[in-house]
Amino acid sequence: MSEQINMIELVKHIAGQTKADPKLIEQVLGHEQSFINNAKEDKNGEVNIDSDELVDYILGRPGLKSDELTVEAILDAEMDYLMDKGIAGYID
Repeated sequence: MSEQINMIELVKHIAGQTKADPKLIEQVLGHEQSFINNAKEDKNGEVNIDSDELVDYILGRPGLKSDELTVEAILDAEMDYLMDKGIAGYID
C-alpha cells in the first residue's frame, strides 16, 4: 500500500464508528499489519487475505483483550475508510 494513510484520522474514524478504545484499535491494526506482512503473494504478486484467518490471528495475539465482534467491527470500519479514500477494495 503505497498511499499515505493518516493513522490519527483512521483511528478517529474507526473509534467513531465502533466506540472501541483507540489503544485497542491501534493494537488490532498493528497485528493486522504483521499478518499482512507475513502473508504469501500469489503468482501475480498479490496477497489475498482471508478475513476469518485474520481475525483468528489477531485474537490469538498475547495481551489483546477483545472479542471477535469488536475486532471484526474495527476491521470493517478500517476497510470502509480505505475504500472511501480509494486505497483498498474487495475482490469478488
